[in-house]
Amino acid sequence: MNPEVKRQLDLIKRGTVDIISEEELIKKIERSLKEKKPLKIKAGFDPSAPDIHLGHTVLLRKLRHFQELGHDILFLIGDFTGRIGDPSGKNELRKRLSEEEVLENAKTYKKQVFKILDHEKTKVVFNSHWLGKMPIVDFMELASHGTVAQMLARADFKQRYEQGKDISILEFLYPLLQGYDSVYLKADVEIGGTDQTFNLLMGRELQRDYSQEPQVILIMPLLEGTDGVQKMSKSLGNYIGISEAPKDMFGKTMSISDNMILRYYELLTDVSLDRIQDIRKGMESSNLNPRDAKAELGETLVSLYHSKEDGKNAREEFDRVFKKKEIPEDIKEYKLDPRQLKEGKIWIVQLLTLSGLCDTSSQARRLLEQGGVKIDGKKLSDVNAQVAPKAGMVIQAGKRGFIKII
Repeated sequence: MNPEVKRQLDLIKRGTVDIISEEELIKKIERSLKEKKPLKIKAGFDPSAPDIHLGHTVLLRKLRHFQELGHDILFLIGDFTGRIGDPSGKNELRKRLSEEEVLENAKTYKKQVFKILDHEKTKVVFNSHWLGKMPIVDFMELASHGTVAQMLARADFKQRYEQGKDISILEFLYPLLQGYDSVYLKADVEIGGTDQTFNLLMGRELQRDYSQEPQVILIMPLLEGTDGVQKMSKSLGNYIGISEAPKDMFGKTMSISDNMILRYYELLTDVSLDRIQDIRKGMESSNLNPRDAKAELGETLVSLYHSKEDGKNAREEFDRVFKKKEIPEDIKEYKLDPRQLKEGKIWIVQLLTLSGLCDTSSQARRLLEQGGVKIDGKKLSDVNAQVAPKAGMVIQAGKRGFIKII
């Protein structure tokens, strides 16, 4: 194999679940080098949830790899299809977004993605530019390329159908519309998560039907969140946002389960595979504490999305607070209203919620019962405790929550 083809293939394959097909990809890379013509690499994003977290960056970083190899990136914002809502992996009818909501989310998306992608080398496209102008005759032609049986073969549609849950005709059309994006853009490669496999394959089939060379599909894994179990999701609270403050990003990284360390290194960083292998061997032989491996990972991630100095400072601050049991430098202050006191005291659960250390009373109770609350360094677990606050008192809730009473 040509050394340059092998170099490109090795980088492209890093972290992928599957390539359909690798042989076709090799041929496309060879032709690209011979003709000195970059490949068109497409990835579509549904602007329904504009806050980008590390789970989203798995695809974005793969696009960046292609950019580094000299290929053209088509960052597709599904402002038209986003108004339908991708039904992939959903077990119920999705709420349709308004045009205004989609466009506002799209603006937020564009601001965030260029923390990863090279702005000068990225072409941002909106599928409303062609789908929104498609004549009804062409739309009918497109619809004829899919069947109801084909759609019901999908696991998510099949499950909803068997459970008697609604499936709209619009949802049936979604894979065809996404597939047509590849036809319109003449994509050479499309990247998507494992939950997108059906839609990605539809793009290949439609390109064949429209007498185009079918795109190669790169299927990327869905990243588990900080709990190490569920897919990273803001709604599940197991996410790490790329726009979060350095100390929060570092702190959340330190909370991931040990079995996720190597996976995060491979999918979320540019750390060499040799270094990752060294980390693996170090942890397996107990020569490397997983805590130290996570600290290095946390510093690396903060450096990627903020700066090297921020990464270094976040790590030092974490060590200072958690290893040396010190109070953080930028501790928040909470001014207690005397009217909230009864005979000079306040219920600890009320204090935790009023100060913002806990969102709800039930969360405060749970944290107290688990021994996660300290007052001036002393653990408090009595959910009925009445506290006599004083100026300068420091209350800690969980690992990262601190306030000082003023």
